[in-house]
Amino acid sequence: MTAPQEQTVARREHADGAVPGAGRTEVSEPAGTRGRTSIADTVVVKIAGRAAREIPGVHDMGGGLSRTLGAVRDRVPGGRPDIGRGVKVEVGERQAAIDVELVVEYGVPVPDVARDVRENVMAAVERITGLEVVEVNIAVTDVHLPGDDEEDKAGVRVA
Repeated sequence: MTAPQEQTVARREHADGAVPGAGRTEVSEPAGTRGRTSIADTVVVKIAGRAAREIPGVHDMGGGLSRTLGAVRDRVPGGRPDIGRGVKVEVGERQAAIDVELVVEYGVPVPDVARDVRENVMAAVERITGLEVVEVNIAVTDVHLPGDDEEDKAGVRVA
């Protein structure tokens, strides 16, 4: 067929004489590839935060100040825990880089927890978003010692 010739497409007519798809141009690309998808940073933060918390040995996430503010926020009626606390991300069109701050339980091997968190975060973000995770940096900011919770519950004693 030469360029000036047009290919005719057989179309069914409805009972009212209307032709389905009339006025549309034929497109060779599938619908899934037409257009752009953008993923917000907060989406990746929540996915990474949830994936990191799933790993045994992770007690909490974030630095000291963010954990303190988070504890206050958690106690406010109607307040929800911040799943993204301790997670920072940089998201591009096809790639993401993630930084995670962890508090680990006393006695667990830190390199093992860091490796497991890194693997779980990468797998979850890549599976759910389709982004390539180029790096997951882990910073262990504290260790949770046995008995730390009792001190928090007792409060500060003033003499």
